[in-house]
Amino acid sequence: MASNKRRRASYVAALAAAGALLLSACGGETTADSGAGETAAATGEFPTTGSGVVNLYNWTDYIDPEELKRFTAETGIEVILDTYDSNETLLAKLQSGATGYDVIVPSDYMVAQMVDLGLLQNVGVSSFPNGGNIKDNLVDVYWDSGRNYTAPWNYGTTGIACNFVAEPGCANIKSWKDYFTIGLPKMDSLKDQVEVVSAALRATGVAGDDLCTTDTAKYIAAEELLAGFKPAVIESDGGIERVTAGTSNIRHAWNGSTHRMTVENPDVQYIYPSDGLNLWADNLAIPVGAPNLDNAKIFINWMMGPQAAGNQSNFSGYDNGIKGSDSFMDDSLKTDPAVVVPADKQALISPLPNCGEEARELYTQVFTTWTTGQ
Repeated sequence: MASNKRRRASYVAALAAAGALLLSACGGETTADSGAGETAAATGEFPTTGSGVVNLYNWTDYIDPEELKRFTAETGIEVILDTYDSNETLLAKLQSGATGYDVIVPSDYMVAQMVDLGLLQNVGVSSFPNGGNIKDNLVDVYWDSGRNYTAPWNYGTTGIACNFVAEPGCANIKSWKDYFTIGLPKMDSLKDQVEVVSAALRATGVAGDDLCTTDTAKYIAAEELLAGFKPAVIESDGGIERVTAGTSNIRHAWNGSTHRMTVENPDVQYIYPSDGLNLWADNLAIPVGAPNLDNAKIFINWMMGPQAAGNQSNFSGYDNGIKGSDSFMDDSLKTDPAVVVPADKQALISPLPNCGEEARELYTQVFTTWTTGQ
């Protein structure tokens, strides 16, 4: 446990250090090609091209369709995409016996749970031809020390997106407590158990390092707070479109989604709640039973190329864990305070909680009570 805590602290420090984050410059570092690597191909150590398909189970609106076409053109492998809206949906799908997926995209805490449950394959990702492209501060992470099971994808924070022109009341939202109690129209919430309940816990005074508490009184307080929170929309998908169209003005939002909103409408700004916010890191992994293992490896390796990672960030609005990718990233990502955490906000950030079974059950209870009571 102590080792895990040290790795978590190192993870937060690595991602939130030096005012550059969440975008870290990698100029001058040697990286592999965006493809699988000529040496490996010549020796037959790693598959480089193939045929057939790779079945990707990903978050909604989280990969550029044009990038998938480029992958197919370069490798001969077609990507079949299916989507989900939360880590818990992903876990439930795999635990129900679904075996048709080759690559999945779990967040940090969910990787740790899936490894414990025996749901992920140890394929030695760091030894892939492009494994050397993983940023040094993202190799020894608490959910996959040494990167045997996963490759880094995108990482970011979860705060509040607000249209300050359409809704002047945005100026009065400084914290999660404000968000849950202000009672303005056109409010919008993620439908994500961990994000919603952890935000409610923060709003009722629980510290970021205590979000896996098993003190039932703290969950009762969070449940009572949420009982009075009646947003117009509770849905993880479609938030970018709703805010930019003006059907929602205030949204519990991931920072990359907010960046995409701001590009469309500069009136939208990202709020760092004063009672803290979650830092998360998504990953590419291969589930047990993947029907196209070689194709899955090719896909993950290809996505660890600097160009592929940079293009992914340009589409999603988040930073990534690949060296050299900044050369392919839009300048707007490097100046947006939603993406680059301001120095005076870094202390507010703590990792997305990786809780034990008892706390997870309490999260489920609070979230279910809230969603069924709408």
